Amino acid sequence: MQQEYTIRAERIMRRIQQLAAISEDADGVTRTFGTPAFLQGRALVQSWLEAAGLPIRVDGIGNLRACLLSKNPEAKTFVLASHIDTVVNAGKFDGPLGVLMGLDLLEHLLAQQAELPFHIELIAFSDEEGVRFHTTYLGSEVVAGSFNPSVLARTDAGGITLARALEIMEADATQIAADAIPAADWLGYFEMHIEQGPVLWERQIPVALVTAIAGQMRAELTFRGMAGHAGTVPMDMRQDALCAAAEFVLIAEQFALQHDQGLVATVGKLSLSHAASNVIPGEVRCSLDLRSPDAIQLTDAYQALKTYTEALAIQRNVALSWNLIQETAPVACAAELNELLAQAIADAGHEVLALVSGAGHDAVPVSAVAPATMLFIRCFKGISHNPLEDVELADLAAALEVADRFLMELKIKNEELKMPA
Repeated sequence: MQQEYTIRAERIMRRIQQLAAISEDADGVTRTFGTPAFLQGRALVQSWLEAAGLPIRVDGIGNLRACLLSKNPEAKTFVLASHIDTVVNAGKFDGPLGVLMGLDLLEHLLAQQAELPFHIELIAFSDEEGVRFHTTYLGSEVVAGSFNPSVLARTDAGGITLARALEIMEADATQIAADAIPAADWLGYFEMHIEQGPVLWERQIPVALVTAIAGQMRAELTFRGMAGHAGTVPMDMRQDALCAAAEFVLIAEQFALQHDQGLVATVGKLSLSHAASNVIPGEVRCSLDLRSPDAIQLTDAYQALKTYTEALAIQRNVALSWNLIQETAPVACAAELNELLAQAIADAGHEVLALVSGAGHDAVPVSAVAPATMLFIRCFKGISHNPLEDVELADLAAALEVADRFLMELKIKNEELKMPA
């Protein structure tokens, strides 16, 4: 049995390598939403789905969707999913691993000619990372029925709107509303993902049960001072926007360090307008990414940092523009599905380790309409969003066994529910 899982894991690894070879650049892996590299990568995944004999379609936001149908036309739908877009200079496993594991699970069920009491839909979400249009979960929000049509007017760095990008991708945005799975039709949602943290690596455990996903608040800040000559404006008369931004970066770091308990704050983007070595920076834009598994802590921290920064701007005599661009509440995974997944982990012979995810996942919007659960898989030193991202074959094989057992537990439970009293 273990040899079978190793063989299946090796096939997934080969596919991971093939997909990773498709990139916008030569360093790492970059396949941002809607780019030629993204479309080429999606086409490769589609070819594997077609080879498996699964009916497929591409929906209005560019999600790739395949379905293994139950013989019961009134059956509910259980979704296996993750994303195939990446951040810039990414690793190979964040997102695609979950999609390709899902494909392997369906191939295994097809080979077993298993009869299912529910439909299984495998979805390769088109945009979870939000790199291009600065809004995450585009793909999963469509499936969950929470997509905001106003987002279609958003532009990328080149001025292309999301609506236009979908046209270029030959995706039909007029069908987006119809692409949602109605809440009444959901049985549940299962996402398999690398941990993106060091706990499993340090404890030498291949998998973990995800109990919750941290909430996020993202803001875009602009500091506006006065550009001036670097050699002629006295230090005590300057309105240096970069100095204000630099102080904000350190304030955010110190605030998160002092409050801890799962709170993290990151300034990941910083840009200077008309930058030159001999010019005092007059305008600086930066980001703030704030996360916590505690909803109250998250909102309190956000407001506190905003208040501190407003006071900083007054002190430094610069203008501040602060815009909230994304907010997602913390999400608890479904207890009933987690119980089945925990049992599958234990039955496979592993310690049942429960973790909270600090990273966001497509399970967040889906959880508003369906029970959701997640399985974390150990990754090299917890590294993610980095070309060093890696997963060991033995851990992938262990995760496949757990996923197989979980689907079997789910199948048995739903068959029992339909049995006469």
